[in-house]
Amino acid sequence: MPPSFTEQPRSTERPPVAPTLTDRIARIASGLIGGPLGDHAVDPPRRRYWTPVRVILLTGLIAFAVNWLQKYPCAAGGWTDWSQYTNACYTDIRALWGAERLNEGAVPYRDHPVEYPVLTGWFMGILGQIAFRAGNVFGTDGGPIFYHLNAIVLFICGAAAIAILHKIREDNRRTDLPGPNPDPALVHSRPSRPWDAMMLAAAPVVLVTATVNWDLFAIALSMPFFLYWQRSRPIMAGLFLGLAVAAKFYALLFIGPLLVLALRQRKLLPALQTTAAAAVVWALINAPVAYFWRDSWMRFFELNSERPVDWGTGWYVLRGVTGWERLWDSEFVNDLYLVLFALSCIGIALLGCFAGRRSGVPGLRGIATADDLMPRLAQLCFLVVAAFLLFGKVWSQQYVLWLLPLAVLARPKWGAFLLWQAAELFYFFSFYGKMLQVSAEEEGRGIPEFLFLTAAASRWIMVAVMCALVVQEILIPRLDAVRRLPLRPKPAAPTPLPRGASGPAPAAAP
Repeated sequence: MPPSFTEQPRSTERPPVAPTLTDRIARIASGLIGGPLGDHAVDPPRRRYWTPVRVILLTGLIAFAVNWLQKYPCAAGGWTDWSQYTNACYTDIRALWGAERLNEGAVPYRDHPVEYPVLTGWFMGILGQIAFRAGNVFGTDGGPIFYHLNAIVLFICGAAAIAILHKIREDNRRTDLPGPNPDPALVHSRPSRPWDAMMLAAAPVVLVTATVNWDLFAIALSMPFFLYWQRSRPIMAGLFLGLAVAAKFYALLFIGPLLVLALRQRKLLPALQTTAAAAVVWALINAPVAYFWRDSWMRFFELNSERPVDWGTGWYVLRGVTGWERLWDSEFVNDLYLVLFALSCIGIALLGCFAGRRSGVPGLRGIATADDLMPRLAQLCFLVVAAFLLFGKVWSQQYVLWLLPLAVLARPKWGAFLLWQAAELFYFFSFYGKMLQVSAEEEGRGIPEFLFLTAAASRWIMVAVMCALVVQEILIPRLDAVRRLPLRPKPAAPTPLPRGASGPAPAAAP
């Protein structure tokens, strides 16, 4: 008989999952450092200093350093001959130094409307004041100081996000168990997966998008939401969710999956506590700005409703392929987007409510992992945010950072992940080629439209493929690497008949 879970140790007492033994791409890549974990290796290794989290953070810091070098040609400003496009180093941080009047010492919202949620506005405002005053003291342009200050703080935010994701996967607790005090052996029945955080640290798009905008700030605030929810601390989860929404609105999309799974489990109170705490935190941050500078505060909401179809969205590709003129009408696209996104959310909600509704698996009764069939929160959050991007009319290049940690939490497998990353890089460089073609049209520079449409379509398709793979693993939980459920037992082979016999073998004599 298979052992019961009461006999199994906690996940923290078991060796962590070795990616080189469970993931084909990781196994191939390990050839660069000596190959997969061997039979005689000590697992886990007896490391004194180079623990998994330190190796992962070092990888992330190297990626951030490469991003810093990649954006360095644009840090000084004064872009000439479209250098921000030819070097693919454009960053909103440097561009908005002047556009938001930070170079004049302006305070966001009070002196100038800001197109970002309040917490991001405060972020840029505080660092803007430091850069402005430092520039006055040293008699130099504060723009480069502003960019480098932002880069340093954003890299700290990125490192924090990597460390928190590592902690989430190292612990890897279940949150789908009934009752207020579930069996600790069941809570820790999933394997420890600390190396999953390497996917975030080594993601190729981080090399080029980490400091395009302030998204790493919002991501660093959103990751503790998943950690504290996993640890059954709903108020703390709500606190960080409220902070994340106040920094970038995409985190608001996490509330739907949270409530759907809570309704399914009939444990609505913790989810409502999280939602209420998030609402209070968001209101406390936004209320002063909304009260004193209402018009500036409303700028973010007005801009999002007024913006036309942006470069590289699915609507842009559809318009380029079909020539459908109605897609130039932002109100028409708004209506289509709302309908398609609403239908997607309904489908994801139904998936969250009904997927995996089985009491057991034949041949596996008594094994607790057979009941680990409910969709995971990160899976549904990934699907909702991806649908928001797939059907939205704005899809900036740095929005890929929103999906990165969610993809790692939802589906920590390297194969499709790297193909998606390749498509994102293809789009990133094609975008700047297109911007060069539009800006320097008379000089015949840049890339043709069909190549840009191809790049944008490949990004759209790969995100859709990632969604399909996540849905597949929700419907077939044994494919989910996070759960690592046992495979279905194969039926026993029939007893071979004696040579020459035409019927069943005779029973043995008593």
